[in-house]
Amino acid sequence: QVQLVESGGGLVQPGGSLRLSCAASGSIFRINGMRWFRQGPGEQRTLVAQVTSGHSYDYADSVRGRFTISRDNAKNTVYLQMNSLKPEDTAVYYCNVLGYSDYTRVFDSWGQGIQVTVSS
Repeated sequence: QVQLVESGGGLVQPGGSLRLSCAASGSIFRINGMRWFRQGPGEQRTLVAQVTSGHSYDYADSVRGRFTISRDNAKNTVYLQMNSLKPEDTAVYYCNVLGYSDYTRVFDSWGQGIQVTVSS
């Protein structure tokens, strides 16, 4: 119904930067929220950042001040700019988009996951 494609991951040194992208396509009438999650080795998936249709922003305490979430409504794309990266940021990052495919049908779509590794 609605597909998400993630890009921009990879290997960086501590203190470096990466920019993740997540593009949504398919039957999209309205997007209500866009989120980034991550799952490190031996950990459960946790919320990293989110933005709502009302442009309300939330960040996990561990990334606040270093990460920035943003959206491009014309492209149905959400970004995660990651600066001052630390080894503990190493994880698989997933994007999640919530919205409506038409007037009554809600969707909850997930990206495929992309690896971010912070190491010297």
